[in-house]
Amino acid sequence: MTGMITTLLLSIIPAVIAITLHEAAHGYAAWALGDSTARDAGRLSLNPLRHVDRVGTIILPGVLVIGQLLTIGRVEFLFGWAKPVPVNAWAFKNPRRGMAMVAAAGPAMNFALAWLTALCFHGFSLVPDAWADDVADMLQMFMLVNLVLGLFNLLPIPPMDGGRIMVGILPLALARGWAKLERAGLAIVLLLILVLPNLGPSLGIHFDPVHDLLERALPGAMRLVMRAAFFHV
Repeated sequence: MTGMITTLLLSIIPAVIAITLHEAAHGYAAWALGDSTARDAGRLSLNPLRHVDRVGTIILPGVLVIGQLLTIGRVEFLFGWAKPVPVNAWAFKNPRRGMAMVAAAGPAMNFALAWLTALCFHGFSLVPDAWADDVADMLQMFMLVNLVLGLFNLLPIPPMDGGRIMVGILPLALARGWAKLERAGLAIVLLLILVLPNLGPSLGIHFDPVHDLLERALPGAMRLVMRAAFFHV
């Protein structure tokens, strides 16, 4: 039971911190570009409760974590979302470019947090031996959560950050068509990460593109972060 509680905390606490700072980064980026909507709504905050979405932050992640701990004894997959930060694109001098920059701020924050965490390993020799394993697990989990969150949010499907970046950089005609995907974007994402991967095996096929993409990208991202933190990997 103690091991399960430790695993639960090591999974949830890094995710809460990563998601909170991800959302705050969107708000601060919008504010820096001239939009005070997030500030006026009280969303320029490091208080996780300000960013909680009842379903996306509590219910769905909780069901996934508890279900995996009870069945396989570990957490291999975690998915959720926070309450979107309100942004008024028309407050920007260039609405499309402004929205793309605001969208990019979230993943950029997660990659920066992963890098800062990697730097912490330079002081690992100062950690008492009795705490070393737990501190190492915590740092590794925090790096992993931030890299996964950053990479996942770069999926080029609105309303994911990557989708909004695409809308900001595509030619106008293509951007308008791409932006229309946002109406069904969340349903598409859930279909790709939850429905089709579980349906595929019953049909004798493997179809899990998001997991496969992350599995390929994550080791390279981890190596890049460690090298940026002056480790030879």
